[in-house]
Amino acid sequence: MCIIWFIFSDMIHAQESILVDKWKEYIEDWADDSENEAQLEVLYADLSNLSEHPFDLNEVTGEQLARLPFLTDYQIAQFLRYRKQVDRLVSIYELKGITGWDYQTIQLVLPFVRVVEKGVEKRGITWKNLLKYGHNELLLRYDRCLQSKAGYGSFSDSILAKYPNRKYLGEPFYLSLRYAYQFDDRIQAGFVAEKDAGEPFWTDVHKGVDFYSFHFLLKEQRVLKTLALGDYKASFGQGLIVSQDFTPGRSALVAQAERRNNGFRRHYSTNEQDFFRGAAVTLAWKEMEASLFYSYRKEDAAIERDTFPSIQSSGLHRLRRDWEKRRALNVQAMGLNLRWAKPHFHVGITGLYYTFGGKVFYPQERLDNRFAFRGKSNFNIGVDYMWRNRWGKLYGETAMSRNGAMATLNALLLTPASYFSFLVLHRYYDRRYQALFGNAFAQNSSVENEQGIYLGLQWTPFGHWKVSAYADFYRFPWLKYQVNYPSTGKEYMVRLDYTPNEQLAAYVRYKRKEQDEVGNTERMRGQVSYVLKRAWYLRTAVDMSLVSGDKGWQVSQSAGWKPPRVPFRMDWHVAWFQTDSYATRIYSYEKNILYAFYMPSFYGKGVRAALTFRWDITRYLMFSGKIGHVWQMDRVTIGTDAEQIDGNQKTDLSLLVRYKF
Repeated sequence: MCIIWFIFSDMIHAQESILVDKWKEYIEDWADDSENEAQLEVLYADLSNLSEHPFDLNEVTGEQLARLPFLTDYQIAQFLRYRKQVDRLVSIYELKGITGWDYQTIQLVLPFVRVVEKGVEKRGITWKNLLKYGHNELLLRYDRCLQSKAGYGSFSDSILAKYPNRKYLGEPFYLSLRYAYQFDDRIQAGFVAEKDAGEPFWTDVHKGVDFYSFHFLLKEQRVLKTLALGDYKASFGQGLIVSQDFTPGRSALVAQAERRNNGFRRHYSTNEQDFFRGAAVTLAWKEMEASLFYSYRKEDAAIERDTFPSIQSSGLHRLRRDWEKRRALNVQAMGLNLRWAKPHFHVGITGLYYTFGGKVFYPQERLDNRFAFRGKSNFNIGVDYMWRNRWGKLYGETAMSRNGAMATLNALLLTPASYFSFLVLHRYYDRRYQALFGNAFAQNSSVENEQGIYLGLQWTPFGHWKVSAYADFYRFPWLKYQVNYPSTGKEYMVRLDYTPNEQLAAYVRYKRKEQDEVGNTERMRGQVSYVLKRAWYLRTAVDMSLVSGDKGWQVSQSAGWKPPRVPFRMDWHVAWFQTDSYATRIYSYEKNILYAFYMPSFYGKGVRAALTFRWDITRYLMFSGKIGHVWQMDRVTIGTDAEQIDGNQKTDLSLLVRYKF
């Protein structure tokens, strides 16, 4: 009876840990610094999908574990070594005995792993097995703002003739439909259909949704490692040439600045950018891999006399001017990557060529963009490498664009003990370097005109404490947009985590940024989370920001309820905020429906409240919803232009249905 009670207690604790969603706090920390919300939402959706389909610890590979950004190479290597020694794990709590797996890491990993009692041999790919053992998932999502916005109002024909962009072309709701099929980890297929609020769905302008996406992936078929058809993502090296994944950067995971997703992955997202459309293949023979890919996509651009100043990346086609730019530009890309890899070393060569269907990319001439790419086509070529041993890792990439300009990133990660990591990362991006698909570690949003040294430290001095800190020193040798002189900057962060048990977790964080053109920015956050009586959790957070004398603050309270043995969950969130300016705005993560990330920023004075629920009606059918409301006490309207709401309150509704079969 004591043994049964002990096992049941462990199951309860596992449910409580997952209830708190520790990993989402790290996404929140990234969101506070990232300018690319679309990529951040893709990362969140990928991790959400992995939590819905956890890895079997007895079958998971090192490459699969590397998809979890909070696991280090050292921790992955120690896990694989431990599994080889014991042959088979019988409980997830064996993770506590693995060298380098501290308490905080285990809590982050728990939602993504499980232990299957008896392993299942891989089944052959036959039509019978595909139909019997394949997993299907269908999701339908609907969002709507309950208040009327200016863009949906009534306007006379004379007004619209003079100001056609005052009115949205479509209906005021968001709609998406997603379907996915998966046969273990070897076959993935699916499609996405989506329309944003304001885009036409069933009007004289357009019938049907605005965005369609299809993907098919086949993996691990002897020499064929990966075959991708339709929409896919590609990432090689450290992102100096091409990367369509989220960029790891300055966050609480201070030692995790390396890109580890190499190759091709499916694009199963409503993000209308950051993917290729065409075909890709990776062939593997012993230590060698060869990857080839081709893409042909229609992008949004304002083309005049065979030239265009930029590629529109919002994916929104709500106004007449958006519709005129819709899919007007043909972008073709083709690339090659050759990689020689051993367990402790690899080297790769990447080449990428892209063209714009005979059109000329020509940004408006300004002094700050004097060295920007202009022309009909471009190419990049580069070399990446990695070498590691038990004490650390050396990795990096050096690339060149067609004009001969260089970019290089090199890093040294030292792990002298399981509880201590130190990272030194140097980057040099020439002001003339040009890479349309580049996406690397940087303060800039593009890989150009930047030099810097980043220092990161992570230390676990005791079992329940963790210290994370970084310092980033950088300079921009040439002018930037609205900055008419070369500038420099510094950024610092210190975070202290305390997790004494499964019920309690707390941290404090201080971040400071000093930059010539904007002055000093300081952000502070303190948070305490507590699991109460098996089914409840509470989270209290206090945020403060200081920017050039202006200040802002927010106090937020979240609560969650998940009764034992009942397939239902409910979450509440309330926040009080007050800021002196937009510069001191406060970011606040709040629970959302499945696969959807939501971390809005607020400024001024007001209250934000949200209620989210999830009901697993059967093992196949799930229904989820959210209603959020903001009350701005210091204004009489919310939003601007077509998004303006007459009034100081805004309410949003989201509904999601998922069917698995």
